[in-house]
Amino acid sequence: MNETPSPTPAATARPPRRLRSARRPPPGAAPGTLVAPAQVHETTVRLTVFDARRLDEQAAPTEAELDRLRGEKMTIWVDVQGLSDLERIRRIGQQFGLHSLVVSDIVHTHQRPKTEIYDDHVVVVLRMPRSEPPFESEQLTLILGEGFVLSFQERPGDCFDPVRARLHNDKTRLRGAGPDYLAYALIDSLIDSYFPILEHAGARTEDIESRVVASPAAELVGEIHMLKHELLSLRHAIWPLREVIGALLREDVALIDRGTRVYLRDCADHAFQLLDMLEIYREIASGLVDLHLSSLSNRMNEVMKVLTVIATTFMPMTFIAGVYGMNFDRASPFNMPELGWTYGYPFALALMLGSAALMLYFFYRRGWIRPRRGDGGG
Repeated sequence: MNETPSPTPAATARPPRRLRSARRPPPGAAPGTLVAPAQVHETTVRLTVFDARRLDEQAAPTEAELDRLRGEKMTIWVDVQGLSDLERIRRIGQQFGLHSLVVSDIVHTHQRPKTEIYDDHVVVVLRMPRSEPPFESEQLTLILGEGFVLSFQERPGDCFDPVRARLHNDKTRLRGAGPDYLAYALIDSLIDSYFPILEHAGARTEDIESRVVASPAAELVGEIHMLKHELLSLRHAIWPLREVIGALLREDVALIDRGTRVYLRDCADHAFQLLDMLEIYREIASGLVDLHLSSLSNRMNEVMKVLTVIATTFMPMTFIAGVYGMNFDRASPFNMPELGWTYGYPFALALMLGSAALMLYFFYRRGWIRPRRGDGGG
């Protein structure tokens, strides 16, 4: 798995993404109608043909070359990147005997991850991660047939470089196995590509949590909601993996060898690990809003406690200053004798300071301005 970059505030403080509306066939259109995606990339075709002793790679193979290779007992991998050329995709589907609905699902990139089993091929639709953060994914369609694997991606670039590197080593199991093992390797590579993204999301979650506890700033609310949105997008991509792999294991698919099913069970274990990690991070992210509000409330309580202590301390001082500030005439026997005393003014100040000191000592003994022993605070 790739090394995960450390999270930074700049990486997380991005504006929320707008939801893309998928382009669909018009209502009432005939089944199998092809409509290009909203954001299309140029279609490129890459051909890889291999067995235990031989490996050939071609860019932009012709239809005649594909027909010729299908007659040889070798594993064919046709990797199509970009979905702009609908006619080329339709012809590839016809060459490999794909159902018209399968070809339609390839170019309609709003499909939910799923597994569909036909008589002579198996279709697996997955979401392949593209970037992080923010998380984005694209539709990947894998088609397993007799002697071939087809992969259709929305745009160039994928997570299959480790698989291609293994194909160049003639001593790996991948070279000697059939197309079912190649399909497993591609699915496994896609699942493993989610681990760095989830680890990055976990690091971001811990970073935001520590910042919320240390200083619950208002801008953290936006980061928390962005994090929850990205984790929700990850859930939509990862959650159906259980059903996708489970269908391959449950159904009696003749195209998948018994030995390959063992490796598919390992894929299922990895998918469950992803789901466990994702649910943990989602629970923590859900609690961050409450933690932020609680931290703000605690901070406000501390501020109010300080202000209350200050105001309460000055109350007797204000009372004494008010009494001495009335300046009654000294002729009355009920007036304060200190008004004519030489040290009357220093005495009044000392009385104010003494009352303040007495109040602070009382607060201190009560533990209101310092935590008492064996107590976490007052």
